[in-house]
Amino acid sequence: MNIQEKSSKLGVLIPGLGAIGTTFIGGLELIKKGYSKPIGSLTQMGTIRLGKRTEKRSPLIKDFLPLANIEDLIIGGWDIFEDSAYDTAKKARVLSNDHIELVKDELMAVKPMKAVFDKKYVKKLDGTHIKQADTKYKLAQMLMDDIKNFRNANNLTDIVMVWCASTEIYIEQQDVHESLANFEQGLKENNDAISPSMIYAYAALKSGIPFANGAPNLTVDIPAILELAKIQNLPIAGKDFKTGQTLMKTIVAPGLRSRVIGVNGWFSTNILGNRDGEVLDDPESFKTKEVSKLGVLDSILQPEMNPELYGDLYHKVRINYYPPRGDNKEGWDNIDIFGWLGYPMQIKIDFLCKDSILAAPIVLDLVLFMDLAKRVGFSGIQEWLSFYFKSPMHLPTLYPEHDLFVQLAKLKNTLRYIMGEEMITHLGLDYYYNNAPEAK
Repeated sequence: MNIQEKSSKLGVLIPGLGAIGTTFIGGLELIKKGYSKPIGSLTQMGTIRLGKRTEKRSPLIKDFLPLANIEDLIIGGWDIFEDSAYDTAKKARVLSNDHIELVKDELMAVKPMKAVFDKKYVKKLDGTHIKQADTKYKLAQMLMDDIKNFRNANNLTDIVMVWCASTEIYIEQQDVHESLANFEQGLKENNDAISPSMIYAYAALKSGIPFANGAPNLTVDIPAILELAKIQNLPIAGKDFKTGQTLMKTIVAPGLRSRVIGVNGWFSTNILGNRDGEVLDDPESFKTKEVSKLGVLDSILQPEMNPELYGDLYHKVRINYYPPRGDNKEGWDNIDIFGWLGYPMQIKIDFLCKDSILAAPIVLDLVLFMDLAKRVGFSGIQEWLSFYFKSPMHLPTLYPEHDLFVQLAKLKNTLRYIMGEEMITHLGLDYYYNNAPEAK
C-alpha cells in the first residue's frame, strides 16, 4: 500500500479545551519530558504480532507503523471560556498540581480561540468566549479562518480535529442532514437541526482535515457529512469515547456471551462531578448519552439470535451529577445472570475511575491513526477505529461491532493490511494434521 510520508509536524485541533483536552495536552508534555509514561495508549505501548508464532515478531505498534511522533504534535483548540490550558487544568483537578507545574509554560501557551456555541444545544453551560455571526454558514467560515491561521502560524501541512467538547441535546436525522446541498442551505438559513458540533465537522472537512467525534452527538453520523468526507477523500470516526462503564460492559458482556451465560438484568448507575456530568444533568443531553450507551448490550448479546439467553434482558442506565467527585467517576453495575439449568447468579462491579485519564490516551491514538488513515487514502467512516467508541459509526446496512476483542482484532488486522503483513486467523492447523501447514 502506498503511504504518504508523514509531515515533520502534525497539528491537532480540539473543540473543547476542558478536562479531557487539558489532560491530554498536559499528559503529552509530561511524557515528552520523560516524567511519565503513555499508559493506556495502544499506539505508544501496545504491540502487534506479525507472522507465525514461531517467528516471535511482536514489535511496538509505534515502531511498526510510520506514525507521527508525539514530539511533533502542535496543539490548538477552541473553548467557550478564555482560560489558558494551564488555568483550565488547575480547575479541572484531574492532574496533580505537581504535574501541572512541571509543564506550566507549555500549558500557558495554549490559549483557546473563541468557540462556536449555542446554549440551546448544551443547556447547562454558559460561556463568554464565543463567536458572533448572523448565520451558521458565517460561523463555519470563521472556523475555517481559524484553521487557516493555525496552519500558517505553525507551518503545518497536516492537521487532525478531535471533538472533546460537551454532549449536545438529542437530535434525530432530518431532511437538512440528507445531502450536502441541503446541509449548506441549512447553514445559511440557520436550521435548528444543525448543531455547533456539526459546524466544526463541516469546517474541518472543508479545510481538508479528518474529524473524530468524542461525544455521542449526531455530528458526523449524517449523510451530508459523509458525502463531504467522500468528496474531500477524508476519514471520519466516532462516536463517544469508550471510557468508564461502557468500557467495562464491552469487556464483560463478550465473556458472558462466549460462555453462553444468560443475562436477564443489567442495571448501571454512576456519579461524576465534572463539566460533562453537569451537562448530562439536563434530560435532553442525557437522552443523547443514553441512546449511545443502551445500544452496546443488544449489539454484543444479540437477543434476537439468542432469545432464551437474552430475550428478556432489562437494561437500565443512570448518570447522576455529583460535584464533590469532580472528574473521579464511580460506576456501579448490577448484572443478573443465570447458568446451568437456569440457576440465578449475580455480578457486581464498582469501577472508580477518572474519566479524563481514560479518555486522554484515546485522543492521542485517534490523532495518530486518523492522520495515518488520511495518508493511506482511507476516506469516510473508519470502522476499524470502533475500538475507541461507545457507539461506533457503521454503514446503514451493517450493525455496529461493540465487542472490544473483535474491535481490537479488526484494528490490528487493518494495521497489518496497511503494512502488507499477513492477517492473523488463530486457526493453528498444525495441531490437527500430520502434514498440516506451519503453525499460525
